[in-house]
Amino acid sequence: MDVNGTVAEGFEPVRDAFAANFETLGDRGAAVAVYRDGRRVVDLWAGTRDIDGTEPWLRGTAQIVRSATKGVAAAVPLLLHQRGLLDLDSPVGEYWPEFKARGKERVLVRHVLNHRSGLPVLDRPLTPEEALNPARGAEAVAAQAPVWEPGTDHGYHALTYGWMLDGLVRRVTGLWVGEWIAAEIAGPLGADLWLGLPEAEEAAGRTGRVGRIETPEPATGTGLRVRPRRAVTEAYDDPASLTRRAFAAITPFPDQNDPAYRAVALPSTNGIATADGLARFYAALIGEVDGAARLFTPQTLASARAEESAGPDRVLVVSTRFGLGYMLHGSASPLLGPGSFGHPGRGGSLGFADPETGIALGYVTNGFRKTVTADPRAQALVRAVRRATAA
Repeated sequence: MDVNGTVAEGFEPVRDAFAANFETLGDRGAAVAVYRDGRRVVDLWAGTRDIDGTEPWLRGTAQIVRSATKGVAAAVPLLLHQRGLLDLDSPVGEYWPEFKARGKERVLVRHVLNHRSGLPVLDRPLTPEEALNPARGAEAVAAQAPVWEPGTDHGYHALTYGWMLDGLVRRVTGLWVGEWIAAEIAGPLGADLWLGLPEAEEAAGRTGRVGRIETPEPATGTGLRVRPRRAVTEAYDDPASLTRRAFAAITPFPDQNDPAYRAVALPSTNGIATADGLARFYAALIGEVDGAARLFTPQTLASARAEESAGPDRVLVVSTRFGLGYMLHGSASPLLGPGSFGHPGRGGSLGFADPETGIALGYVTNGFRKTVTADPRAQALVRAVRRATAA
């Protein structure tokens, strides 16, 4: 596999790991970017733009990053809080009166971000057509009753997380989350990152086709789990489980290669980014990038990565750790170190930052596997970055 791009001296292990992802872990087309202290030190891409095509992946190729979108969307309420426009400890209903329905008066803004609101499912899932209307998801979650007492436990809000953020941000700013990101984050930062792909970018062919790939057997000694634990498998197989229902809040799930799907903004699951755009975003959360001021103040950064939820996850059925909108380093989603924060995308993609080392990483791929929080390809790159920074 011909790997294109550059690595700074000392980061050669990342190139080796990236190449190995194609040779042994089934990658078809992918890119990885790493920033250190606001300077890009890794910028690599390889394979094909489409999972089922032959056109080469280019430096500017973007892909849907699934739940890695959540980490980008989480910056919006945190920045609104930083600007004094949103109180994290106020009830959501103070900003969004319709949300108070059916026992949600005590759901705090904080609960939305730390996955403790008790709203991971919809009693009636949205159709794909309904999901294309941003107002419809917000209306549905506002009318939903919690499945546990808000604030008392945590469980991954796979799709409803984004609709709650959208409804809240819309009422505070007059903009949907994707619109706010374009105006206040991606545009000023010069990051190739969209929640709702503009028509011009669609016409320019910026995105490749994504699809499912099989999970190869890992090499001996990698420490990677081949099959999920029995309890996890049973949860995904049971139509009545919170796990299955959370991921089925849109049923059937839309075609992710449909331009109509890419054009809307679902802040939980359909962000589109280049690897550089995702890494650049995380680099800007923790420091200056090309002279642009950092996005998070030290206080906001501390809040984002302070542990808010930890332990058995009622939806993912494994132990997870969350800060405010971000997954934290742990067994479910190993990152660079204890202070790392970010978000994986189901099936492969990953974005995170590690303030202690000044590292920010973005990995995007067109091949989705059955993994949820710790894809072996992304983890191989994380380990390579760890070796590079420890040298």
